[in-house]
Amino acid sequence: MTLEKLDNLVTIKKLKVEPPDQREFDGMIASAKRSLQDANVEGLSEEGRFTLLYGAAHAISLAALRWHGYRSDNRYLVFQCLKHTVGLGDVKWRVLDKCHHVRNLAEYEGHLEVSAQLMKELSDITNEVVTLVESLGPVKNK
Repeated sequence: MTLEKLDNLVTIKKLKVEPPDQREFDGMIASAKRSLQDANVEGLSEEGRFTLLYGAAHAISLAALRWHGYRSDNRYLVFQCLKHTVGLGDVKWRVLDKCHHVRNLAEYEGHLEVSAQLMKELSDITNEVVTLVESLGPVKNK
């Protein structure tokens, strides 16, 4: 993992440097886990399940970024940074990025079209990112 790429994003004002906060970090992990659990409740609509899974993916990805002392105002960027924050492979963070585009279509154009395969990938990758983020350990004061 190289944080040099993240520092470059700071230079061009796509990321901000902000000291990590353990309480915030723990809250993001807890939120992601709750949303993952809630997404498995029987009887949820496809849209409801997707919204919960996407929210979990975003929360845990932001937690990874915050652990390293960065913040982003752009939702999509937290997924792209997973390669550098937790070493997630390109194929996997690109699936999350695709889900971001699906989310935007649903949110801004009222059009949700998501396959069972994409939902499974979203769930599996988000669970993997939870494991990777938890393995980072406690926030270090920098």
